[in-house]
Amino acid sequence: MELPFTHQPGRRERHLRRRHENPLFAWPPEEVAPEALLEAQRLDHEEMETFRVSFRALVQRAVELPPDAGSDTVLGLKEELERHYELACGLPEDHRWERESIAKLIGIIMKVVRRSAGPDPLARQELDDEEAARAIHFRLLEQPLVADILHPETPIAPEELAPSLLDATPAEVEAALELFAPEQIAALIAQGAERLARLRSAGVDTARAQERLVQMQARLLPSVPTPTIN
Repeated sequence: MELPFTHQPGRRERHLRRRHENPLFAWPPEEVAPEALLEAQRLDHEEMETFRVSFRALVQRAVELPPDAGSDTVLGLKEELERHYELACGLPEDHRWERESIAKLIGIIMKVVRRSAGPDPLARQELDDEEAARAIHFRLLEQPLVADILHPETPIAPEELAPSLLDATPAEVEAALELFAPEQIAALIAQGAERLARLRSAGVDTARAQERLVQMQARLLPSVPTPTIN
């Protein structure tokens, strides 16, 4: 059944799109009900409108921040900006402008924090480490699957992580695997391999998902040749 999925969906609709008629999530494949899609689109749109209001208020706070603002106020504002960057990555439509604006504001705040830190080498190293970690975090969030996994109200249930990875693009898999410890990746590989074996026995073409599984194995043991799974 063809459903009216949008071109730039939010996190709820995006996950329904992953699941719709997808044997990786259920066998036999299950259709997403039209009313479930409409509700997801409605909630995603409401979330986007709420974000726009809070984003404007946050920018206004940053603009009106007094020069003598205390460190707690400055750091609190930075944390709110970082949270809004994460939220923007899961919304419908294109929010690159908002993300770029947030990143610029965070950069301005970090310059203020660095001036306050003075010449202390330990403080400067901690700030360098923080900025490097933030850059990695923001880079990973560019991948929709990562944004969906990290959202506080992620639509992806724990048992849906493996099929979501098997259905993802290579770039999404590469980024998402950075979120997990080796033992977690191993568990996801085991779940994925078991799922693919069941589908192959039912005559389902799993070639694309098999490529993602091999990619996951290579990430877990990059120095060890990955055997072909029959």
